[in-house]
Amino acid sequence: MLLVAIGVGGGASLVLQETRLGDFLLDQSAPTTISALTARHFPICSGSTRVTCVVDGDTFWLDGVKYRIADINTPEVGNPQCAAEAAKGRQATQRLAQLLNAGPISLAPADRDQDQYGRKLRIVERDGRSIGRQLVAEGLAHEWRGRRESWC
Repeated sequence: MLLVAIGVGGGASLVLQETRLGDFLLDQSAPTTISALTARHFPICSGSTRVTCVVDGDTFWLDGVKYRIADINTPEVGNPQCAAEAAKGRQATQRLAQLLNAGPISLAPADRDQDQYGRKLRIVERDGRSIGRQLVAEGLAHEWRGRRESWC
């Protein structure tokens, strides 16, 4: 456990309590939020062994746990419906790898813990900004509204 005292005006101080969980910091103010302490390298997944890598534009592995970005849906790369979806899916995959490799991320809880495929659903942020929303703004993802939208 790590206690950090932060000076606040007037001689007061604010104490934050955090617990170390491997290479992660568990924020006690939001018990289900895990913040990365250090940046990781996220290559594109290949082969059958997947520990920390990017599967596609909205799915990645981190330390052997599979995550899906909860607030978006990106084009499919595994079973695209058309050539345009395949191309956009490859772009989204590469861009997610770039964003994840740009520095520490935080994984915030979504409306449910996991999806029907067993992937952990999380809002992925860096410096308080949603990586999912960034992908939407760049045209590489749709906002998740409970169903997939066509990319063709």
